Amino acid sequence: MNKKVITKVTDIEGKRVFITCDFNISLINGAIANDTRIRAVVPTIKYLLAKNCRLILASHLGRPKGHDLNLSLKPVAEKLAILLKKKVELVDYYWKEQALSKIKNISSDKIILLENIRYCPAEKTNDPLFSSHLAKMADIFVNEAFGASHRIHASIVGIAQIIPGYAGLLLKKEIEMLEKALLNPQRPFLVFIGGAKTPEKISVIEKLLDIADTVALGGAIANTFLAAWGFGMGQSLVDYEMVEMARTVFWHTTRKHTALFLPVDVVIQNNNLKNKPHVVYYDRVPSDVAIYDIGPKTNLLYKKLINSAKTVIWNGPMGLYENPLFKKGTDLLLKDIVKARAYKIIGGGNTLSFLANKKIVSSFNHVSTGGSAMLEYMKAGSLPGIEVLQNQE
Repeated sequence: MNKKVITKVTDIEGKRVFITCDFNISLINGAIANDTRIRAVVPTIKYLLAKNCRLILASHLGRPKGHDLNLSLKPVAEKLAILLKKKVELVDYYWKEQALSKIKNISSDKIILLENIRYCPAEKTNDPLFSSHLAKMADIFVNEAFGASHRIHASIVGIAQIIPGYAGLLLKKEIEMLEKALLNPQRPFLVFIGGAKTPEKISVIEKLLDIADTVALGGAIANTFLAAWGFGMGQSLVDYEMVEMARTVFWHTTRKHTALFLPVDVVIQNNNLKNKPHVVYYDRVPSDVAIYDIGPKTNLLYKKLINSAKTVIWNGPMGLYENPLFKKGTDLLLKDIVKARAYKIIGGGNTLSFLANKKIVSSFNHVSTGGSAMLEYMKAGSLPGIEVLQNQE
């Protein structure tokens, strides 16, 4: 990959560069909740601006159904203008042929940001005509969207099959930091997996059984594993279609040297969220309540694991952290990992949203901009958006 990094290009001066970014950030009443993913791309943008390149940026935001103005990249354009001290023009209806002349003739005093790339259905289907349309906008393609590089989409894979493609500084860093942890970890190697999206995370856990010393679970995925063990989960979020797969993971665990930890106690409440939350053991969940967080004994157990670890990777919250009543488990885990004397990586879209404190961010060796992409890379060791760059002649 080092040969395919944008800094290795010698004849880039004045070129038009199409950069696919991951600006899939959280918005609260139209305001950016966390700008980590935006700031992460700034070094590559500044590098190319210093080379007098004319830049076209693209990104998706959420999962729009049609032209959803609630998922417009306008707040991103405004934030980029502040960070770069440069005009950022948001271009809508970029998929129309008449938009090409405007985009190709971009002046050097501003940057173009295409409106939400998923406004166009051809993006997700990796339509060859749409990929060709995007390729006509620039001379060179740069992938800075690690968080979307597991998708075979037009702005990730399609365009890179038409014009010369390179990794940006962020993509390069993401690969290097994850490889350091996965290929030659300092041991004990501890991985925390939380959140939902059980199907994709179960396959990652199976892979981690081969390389980690300990895997500890929280969130909805822990519920599925507890259900697979035969315990009643009440009204909790459980992926019952994956229960049998979870049992298979248990079986594989018995034949590996890796330990798999589940919560020993949980925070429960009625689904109407009107009663006061309380803590019960994992095997004492009533049928009319749901699990919303890990309990204090689990936090103490996980703290002991952290204190002895030399490498820690964390992806996904331990509970429904968006609700102040159920964020304690995630907050305590974060506090304990921050204090740990270990090589530390944290990632995941949801995970990033509670890293507002810059001091906390700086305590990690790496804060990944990828959620599902980070998990997929941990499982497969590569991603479609990376492979397409490596396969170019």
